[in-house]
Amino acid sequence: MENLIAGAVMLARWDVLVALLVGSIGGVIIGAIPGVGAAVAIAILLPATFSLDPIVGLTMLLGIYGSSMYGGAIPAVLINTPGTAVNALTSYDGYPMTQRGEATRAVSLAYSASFWGGIFGILCLILLSPVLALIAPMFGSREIFLAAVLGIILVILAHRGQIFAAGMLAMFGIFLQTVGLDPVTYTHRYTFGFSFLTSGIDLIVVVLGLFALSQSFFLLTAPNSSPDAKPVTGRLTAGFKEVFKHKRVATVASGLGVVLGMIPGTGEFTAQFMSYTYAQKTSKNPDDFGKGSPEGLIASEAANNAVPPAAMIPLLALGIPGEALTAMMLSVFYVHNVIPGPQLFQNNIDLVYGLYLALILLNIIVVAFLLVSTNLMTKVIRIPTRFLGVMILILALVGVYSLRNSLTDCMIASGFGVLGLVLKRLNLPIVPIILGMVLGGIMEVKLRSAMPRLKTPLDMIDRPISFIIFVMIVLVLTLHIRTLIKEYRAHQKDEDHDIHETQQG
Repeated sequence: MENLIAGAVMLARWDVLVALLVGSIGGVIIGAIPGVGAAVAIAILLPATFSLDPIVGLTMLLGIYGSSMYGGAIPAVLINTPGTAVNALTSYDGYPMTQRGEATRAVSLAYSASFWGGIFGILCLILLSPVLALIAPMFGSREIFLAAVLGIILVILAHRGQIFAAGMLAMFGIFLQTVGLDPVTYTHRYTFGFSFLTSGIDLIVVVLGLFALSQSFFLLTAPNSSPDAKPVTGRLTAGFKEVFKHKRVATVASGLGVVLGMIPGTGEFTAQFMSYTYAQKTSKNPDDFGKGSPEGLIASEAANNAVPPAAMIPLLALGIPGEALTAMMLSVFYVHNVIPGPQLFQNNIDLVYGLYLALILLNIIVVAFLLVSTNLMTKVIRIPTRFLGVMILILALVGVYSLRNSLTDCMIASGFGVLGLVLKRLNLPIVPIILGMVLGGIMEVKLRSAMPRLKTPLDMIDRPISFIIFVMIVLVLTLHIRTLIKEYRAHQKDEDHDIHETQQG
């Protein structure tokens, strides 16, 4: 209880409340604009947060992270164009409801399901905090190293059908973080005689290039468009009552969002599809899914909004981000010399509880804002894409330059912007590069810290937690190899069957 009061006192500061308000409302607006998304907004704002107190900067970024999915549901429901990528499944049932003349009902359901999922995820996070505080001190250098290895494996395996590409991009990210001076021996690594590489390649420069600049290049090279969304009329509070009628679906979807949000590399997409599948299989009207089913809409929105609080668990407890947005937040911790992990729960527990309360408050602020300003959001949807591209380009370059007043950083970011554009055109993932840089740095530091105490390789797993994580790594790889073998055999069986039918014909 004392920790909760300390967190509330920290949150009660005027600058924290302003940051939360700006982040929450700004996140909704950003989410409602198709083609932008939370990653771009956080990447642009990241340099500005470095000059703020940790709680202020993190609260602003959390506001954007937690609220963008609310805004992303508006264009998904009204014009069949998801505002953020994770709202894609929302359009499956939301837009058909709009076509039936039930736009108000669909938007209301999206808001209420999102609120249910968000609050459920935060309550789970708060209840797990005492457990985290007890377990976190048991993690030493070798445990965190193995957890980082497990995290990068899960990130790679999460990209089904693109595992080789995701693996290569993650390795590229690990390579990028080695460029510059070795932190122990102070020798040059992969600088190739260029003085500007001596200080390394800054994570924020790469983030701004891969997310913000690549998105601006994408919008500027695509045909200009200005989507049209009709105003929503009627009462938007009715959805809260309807969600209670489907509380089983909302609760299970939120639970799946929490569980999968804690696992690096899985996130909203996996949680959404599992929740949607569960809702369809257990529904009395499974044929309605994809045609305007309220259960499908609730499952999608509840699941994706339960993920952000859950994604904070590995970040706060172990200092290991599960996806790009939490990786960006990790950099804010590092800039202020607040290191997430075992020591955070011992030395900065008031900051942890302040972030928990901020998550609850942002959900309340967002819902209150949307109930009175949904029609304003429909006007935001109409912003021309070329104009957005120019604005993102300017803001991103200003953000990059402000880091170190360096034009070289702007050129490096532009190079990564072109790389990000190429990856988008080829439909290849960008996230493994960022997580490779972050997790690669953690792996190097923790391995070097653990090595002096290791006499044999087996000493790496001679403690209970390190052994459990090692078993998890082996289990994940074994199950994946088994799945690949099954798929290969099924493919061979289908080919043999086709050949046999051809011969008979």
